[in-house]
Amino acid sequence: MTLRRLLLALLAGLLCLPAPAQIVNRLRVDQETFIRYAYGRMQQFNPDNLALADSIYAAGVRKDDYRYKCLALSLEMPVRFAQHDYSRMDETAAELKDLLIERKEARDFYFTSLHEYCEYLVRLGRASEAMLEARAMGRLAGSEKRPSGRMYSYRIIGLIHSSRDNHHLAIRNLEEAVQYCKSARAEQDLPNLYILIAQEHIKLRNFPKADQYVALADQYERFFPSIRIRSMMTRASIAYARGDIDGFRQIYYDLLADPLYRMQADADTRYGLDIDYLRSRGQLEQALALSDSLGTLRSRLEHKHGIYADMLDYDHAYGQLSLLMQDKDSVYIKVQNEDLAILDAEMHNAELREEAQKLKARNQLTVMIGFLVMFAIAFFAILLSQWQLRHNLEEMRRKNNQMLATRRAFQKAMDAKESENAFKIQILQNRKTNMLRL
Repeated sequence: MTLRRLLLALLAGLLCLPAPAQIVNRLRVDQETFIRYAYGRMQQFNPDNLALADSIYAAGVRKDDYRYKCLALSLEMPVRFAQHDYSRMDETAAELKDLLIERKEARDFYFTSLHEYCEYLVRLGRASEAMLEARAMGRLAGSEKRPSGRMYSYRIIGLIHSSRDNHHLAIRNLEEAVQYCKSARAEQDLPNLYILIAQEHIKLRNFPKADQYVALADQYERFFPSIRIRSMMTRASIAYARGDIDGFRQIYYDLLADPLYRMQADADTRYGLDIDYLRSRGQLEQALALSDSLGTLRSRLEHKHGIYADMLDYDHAYGQLSLLMQDKDSVYIKVQNEDLAILDAEMHNAELREEAQKLKARNQLTVMIGFLVMFAIAFFAILLSQWQLRHNLEEMRRKNNQMLATRRAFQKAMDAKESENAFKIQILQNRKTNMLRL
């Protein structure tokens, strides 16, 4: 009961924080349901969330309201992952997608839920499935101009690169996610991104950088108290990797004393720290036995390799390392083949887009050429008509000049004839006068 009161007090404090730091009722359900949901999310791996999810889902059925169903499914999915009930986890994610994919008003909740599912897929070694989901999410976010979706897409791709030991590429993608996170004003996701980047620097043994990013995450603890657990776990990993055993143990004891630790960290994460603690105390047989409880083969092999090395049992250490390399190779080849299929599909789609662009360009060129031909025909027709008109005018002028010249010649001949007739008349008159005188 004390723990419940503590969580409710913490939740009430979160709800009183100014936006955007407060927990947001994205699906706009009634306040009582939202508080129950937020309480469940604060202890996301708690098996009791299944009963809470069933209750909220039943309310969604009664109300015929998809929003309540989505809240219930998002509570159920982490518990199914923690219980290794992966088939039910997949069904939960599929139902969430079906309910949300066409609803733009719930797009942020869709991105958040799909990202969480992808994170579980990566941890289970199903990186190609996660990559498909991340790319689809990125395309949808790009088409709708939603930076939050781009942020989650880059975050998942970063986790995929991390799972393949491509830590520099992981950091690059996670830093891209940080930029989109700032563009989306999604401050609640920044500290988690900083923690993920810090974890990549630990794997690269760049401890100053890891410390720097954990310090950045710590700045948000006032607004998001739950980040304290992830920050402490990351500091414990830094201390253990550095060989600072006293520092590691102190942080480990502090985590065990925190009531939120067991509810905000899944069993495999806690087992990993427990194994490191047992190794730090030389309790190697207990650490070896506990490693069998880890959920994935890769985690078991990684821890057993280190434990056998601590025992100076190099034959078994080498055997575990060899199996680990085989597992990584098989996963890598499988992922590589699947990635090639994905790449082939994307290249095919790119070729189709390129052909469509070429066809569009050809159509535009045809229209342009047609327009130019029509313009040229019209222009030449105008020139021809102008030339014909000019030619006709010249012909008319020539004919007019000829007619004028003929008329002038005729008039000149008539004038000459008239003069000749007048002269002849004058001669006849003179002859007549002379005859009369005789």
